[in-house]
Amino acid sequence: MRAVPILAALLAGFPAAAAEYAALPAAVFNSVLPADGIAASARIAAFAMRIEPVTNAQYLAFVQTHPAWRKGSVPAALADEGYLSHWASASAPGDQALPEQPVTRVSWFAAQAYCESEQARLPTWYEWEYAAAADAQHADARADPQWRERVLSWYGRPSGAALANVGGAADVHGIRDLNGLVWEWVDDFNALLVSADSRDQNGADTMKFCGAGAVTMQQKENYATLMRVAMLSALKASDTTRTLGFRCVRPL
Repeated sequence: MRAVPILAALLAGFPAAAAEYAALPAAVFNSVLPADGIAASARIAAFAMRIEPVTNAQYLAFVQTHPAWRKGSVPAALADEGYLSHWASASAPGDQALPEQPVTRVSWFAAQAYCESEQARLPTWYEWEYAAAADAQHADARADPQWRERVLSWYGRPSGAALANVGGAADVHGIRDLNGLVWEWVDDFNALLVSADSRDQNGADTMKFCGAGAVTMQQKENYATLMRVAMLSALKASDTTRTLGFRCVRPL
């Protein structure tokens, strides 16, 4: 999915917000979603990623200068009724959305509009997965059982618990909070359609699945990443949830 023309119209005439980005080098990356639907690695160009998810304070500054994206002002086609529903008002997030917590309950359209306001965009799935594979010492720590255990432990936390503030430990790229804080939108979330039977690589059933992401999952041991694929692929662009936030990227 790409930003629709209305997003550009809603952003016209406003300056970009300041944000800190970290550079990630180009890579050939073994994704859980093979690039050819069978086994091919993904080729990722160099890019820069926001070091932290967008916060409530940052999103408040955005809606103050882009009033079309304020709570209560966004058309239903661009965000469902849950959009910023935990904010106290259109101009005050309140006690349920503290300034340094990641902003959540924002739609894909809203997240994309925010990124465009700082001359950026949402990451692709491959960019996000590549960045999230890192730990403090390695660009790809997925083979480390401790990395997997740490990532999976997030899924065992109570779903109603208050979100922590951004600012966790930095990885080898200088990026924080990719795992263990919130789910995050990706640009191509609606292309992550996956076959239910990963053993059927070349059979006729493959034709039942349409779209650029009609692929078969691999690396089944990386359960946490596969859970994200399943969640994201079930969303609509107007959906919002209490644990879904975002960050932006820029090309290098």
